[in-house]
Amino acid sequence: MTIPATVALAGGVLAASWHPSHKARSLIQHFASGVVLAALAVEIFPEIGRGHVPPLVLVGSFALGSLFMFAVKIWTTWMEQREAVGLAGGAAAGSARGLLLATFIDVAVDGLIIGAGFAAGGETGTILAIGLSVELLFLALALTSDTTKGWRIVALSGAVGATVLGFAVIGNHLLAGASHATIGGALAFSAAALLYLVTEELLIEAHEVPETPIATLILFSGFLIFWCVQLFAV
Repeated sequence: MTIPATVALAGGVLAASWHPSHKARSLIQHFASGVVLAALAVEIFPEIGRGHVPPLVLVGSFALGSLFMFAVKIWTTWMEQREAVGLAGGAAAGSARGLLLATFIDVAVDGLIIGAGFAAGGETGTILAIGLSVELLFLALALTSDTTKGWRIVALSGAVGATVLGFAVIGNHLLAGASHATIGGALAFSAAALLYLVTEELLIEAHEVPETPIATLILFSGFLIFWCVQLFAV
């Protein structure tokens, strides 16, 4: 469980010395999106299927996760509007705050997913920890901005690492010995949060710069790398 936390901090150290351009950050966000999508398609949904969880539990859990992230979207939108009214150039600041809020919620969910994976047994927890570490490594670079760099991005990445580790421990503790239905419901809830991160945050931010064909290739590369982690870890 310490692997993702360590990798997140390493990403912050890297981001402190390298300041990617807007185009580079867009490519990084495409890559991170591919990794998250692969985590869903390759590991999380198959793990849910292996548990033979009642469909109503899965549907209800995913619906609750969707409603939770919908509430997050409303909150972050309100934050953006508040910043836009209160500060000159506040729209960008509000957008950054919204992305940070969504990111920390996603990181907490990542931790719960990793904890649930270890609680489910087998190689699921290890594969998820390694795979989601790729996302966390590039997350600091994706969050780098004109106001968030240097020691600030290192501190932010340290907070991200502490969050994912803390919630991984909490998730593993709460779900250890839990029924397949409980673990499957937790994973279904988490899947909704990950879909939100990709569709409503990472890709939207990534498309603020002109789209290029290489961005699509980068997204698929992220998917392929996570898939390779899963295939070769078995």
